[in-house]
Amino acid sequence: MSGLSLPIDGSGTANAANVLAPNASPMTLDGTNTWIVGRGETVAVVDPGPDDETHLSTVATRLADRTVEVVLLTHGHEDHSGGARRFAEMVDAPVRALDRTHVLGEEGLADGDGLTVGGVEIRVIGTPGHSFDSLCFWLPEDGALLTGDTILGRGTTVIAPDGDLADYLRSLDKLRTMAELAEAESLLPGHGPILPDPIGKLDEYITHRRQRLDQIRQAIRDGAKDAREIVEMVYAEVPRELWPAAEMSVAAQLNYLKSL
Repeated sequence: MSGLSLPIDGSGTANAANVLAPNASPMTLDGTNTWIVGRGETVAVVDPGPDDETHLSTVATRLADRTVEVVLLTHGHEDHSGGARRFAEMVDAPVRALDRTHVLGEEGLADGDGLTVGGVEIRVIGTPGHSFDSLCFWLPEDGALLTGDTILGRGTTVIAPDGDLADYLRSLDKLRTMAELAEAESLLPGHGPILPDPIGKLDEYITHRRQRLDQIRQAIRDGAKDAREIVEMVYAEVPRELWPAAEMSVAAQLNYLKSL
């Protein structure tokens, strides 16, 4: 699968193509990856991205000669879902998501659901953790998994205030097992480049989370009294502009440790 290390606009797999939203930032990396899934005349659009008229129009224009059957959301954070309602109006399609507040139409999404769009099978995998409503989408024909923010193309995922670390660790283990059993070939993240070694990346994420927990335990033993002090000790190598996000993850890790 040549080109998997080149994550820029237009990259993808046989049945999934990326359109990169112009919302680059330290938190969104190059921007939000909007994924077009399907072949022939009918497609699904995964994560229309932020409420940015230029981006939404770009996606709609690229699909002017095709029918958008459905809009799917990996989760409800604004950089993925903010433009969903407007885009759905542009292309006259329903929006399906786990969180019913984002659903337009009669059908939501749940773990274990399946649909076929444009000749491509899409399987829904519940992966709570980054957020309470996080989903991944498995494309068995491509051996590819659309991961939203559960796995990023670069760096690691923040546990958002509406997420939970215990759920996230279970989700990582679930995806690791699935990737091995299904012989997954690539991860298609919500931000950053395509990842050509799913098992290696998932092992990296699982190891990183365990190491961070050990570091936080040590920071507490060394006298850290709150999340901010832990960030200063454990995330010293992380750019300061990312410390607020790191503090969110530390809060989630502290809650997790208290629950053990």
